[in-house]
Amino acid sequence: MTIRESKANVCLALIHNMHHSLTKSELKLAEYIISNPSEVIHMTITELAEITGTAEATISRFCKKLGFPRFQSFKIELASDLYEPFESVYNEVNPDDSIDIIASKVFQNITEALHDTLKIVNAESLDRAITAILAARRIEVYGTGGSAPIAIDVEHRFSRFGIPVRAYADQDMQAISASLLSPGDVVIAISHTGSNQSVLESVKIAKENGATIISITSHIKSPLSQISDIILNGVAKEINYRSEAMSSRLIHLAFIDVLYVGAMLRQPDRITRNMQKIRQCIAKRRI
Repeated sequence: MTIRESKANVCLALIHNMHHSLTKSELKLAEYIISNPSEVIHMTITELAEITGTAEATISRFCKKLGFPRFQSFKIELASDLYEPFESVYNEVNPDDSIDIIASKVFQNITEALHDTLKIVNAESLDRAITAILAARRIEVYGTGGSAPIAIDVEHRFSRFGIPVRAYADQDMQAISASLLSPGDVVIAISHTGSNQSVLESVKIAKENGATIISITSHIKSPLSQISDIILNGVAKEINYRSEAMSSRLIHLAFIDVLYVGAMLRQPDRITRNMQKIRQCIAKRRI
């Protein structure tokens, strides 16, 4: 890991310059960030609040004072101060690596992340998630950004259960969906950080309406985890901060596969009948 020395640390300089206008709690936060910038870029807002003994609202206010709309924006700028651009994409990859070496490193990272996640998988949570899915009146799936394609995959796979299932990437449609839910409905919320504001707002609405919340995330102490009924937590090998999670999305897809296979084995006759109907319908459309 190569930390930049030639470039001025813009974020840290801003913090030093703003010292006079910070509150006591903000000063405590500032001192921790100045002393531990490379750790902060890996943290969620919840984790930083916990380790500094401050409130999430304090962190949000602090970031806005520095000119950043939210904590995520602040972390991106802080990471760009600390590391070379290619490192924010993948730490172990070097500019002189051949494509076969790059492939080897990327695949190794994914493999290690999957193995690490398997070590901490909570079988009870998986079992409860499968039970909730099979008993659901309908299933709504929320995911934005990099999580949106995973949400669509859930819709595609779980439709075979014969349960109405719909994926939403648009924040307004997520909110509309959540407002119409009731007890017996299930929401699967997918977020690498577990701190996506639009997803969080929709999940809170769904929970208030009595829906069961299943979260798939990489941060066990995230805001999303804290309001979920069932948590499926992965360990993504994001060695350096990056704006888009890489191995985490494959871990989340692995969770989806486990839920799908588990549900299929729980009710094989029902799903086999549905699959036969689907295949017969699709066969008629082929030349």
